[in-house]
Amino acid sequence: MLWQLAARLSEQTVSERLRVIAQFAEELPGTTAAAAQPLDIVRWLARHREWSASTAATYYSYLRAWFTWLNVMDYRGDNPMVKLAAPRYPERVPRPVGDNDLLRILTAPMHHRTRVMILLASLEGFRVSEVARTRGEDIDVKTPRIYVIGKNGKRSWLPLHPLLVDAAATMPARGWWFPANSRRPGDHVHPKSVSDIIGGVMRRVGARGTPHSLRHWYGTTLLEDGADLRTVQELLRHKSVATTQIYTHVPDERRHSAVQRLNPFRGTDRNSAA
Repeated sequence: MLWQLAARLSEQTVSERLRVIAQFAEELPGTTAAAAQPLDIVRWLARHREWSASTAATYYSYLRAWFTWLNVMDYRGDNPMVKLAAPRYPERVPRPVGDNDLLRILTAPMHHRTRVMILLASLEGFRVSEVARTRGEDIDVKTPRIYVIGKNGKRSWLPLHPLLVDAAATMPARGWWFPANSRRPGDHVHPKSVSDIIGGVMRRVGARGTPHSLRHWYGTTLLEDGADLRTVQELLRHKSVATTQIYTHVPDERRHSAVQRLNPFRGTDRNSAA
């Protein structure tokens, strides 16, 4: 665990890796997880047909990191993962919450703190882990802007939306905006709790998607409203513009409209004009 934290991985990532490795160890018959052979790993990945292609690829990467560590630390002399082909991540497409769904979410009755979480996700593009770690000290209402430490420790100042300028006046000027309960004094709420809270509101109003769909709405809407790709990359804090390009996929309604405008008889019109 210390090795992963030293690599600046988030606590959430470390926790998820440990959970997957523990599951692998529990479900591996006849041998210990550390002594697993390539065939053991292939069988374990293949038996879980309920996993999506993306989940299987992610779990493969967790095992690869773990077996690499075992090899580097001399706990075993080989790395079984080098004999396995890495599964491909499926092509990703944005799944933004719909405009009407977002309106229902924002107008639904809820705790004020919950509303601020939703505003951070939809108007700043925050991930749930970033929402959970928001502090009063991160807000500069004079500029206005908000400071965020994102994925892989990337640090950014982002423009603060006017609705969040107003919300900031109602939130603590110092310390966590979303402190944990009494069992974790002095700490912020867990990211999963943020996901559960926002997800609960979405389910209650019948909105499709997940809390991360609010971030997708942010990126997609910025592009649809005319922001250039480089600007959206900076606002989403993507390392590569290729990641941002998934938000440029043409919406279904535009594709349908384009097809409906096709006129197979337009040659007749041209001949008549001639």
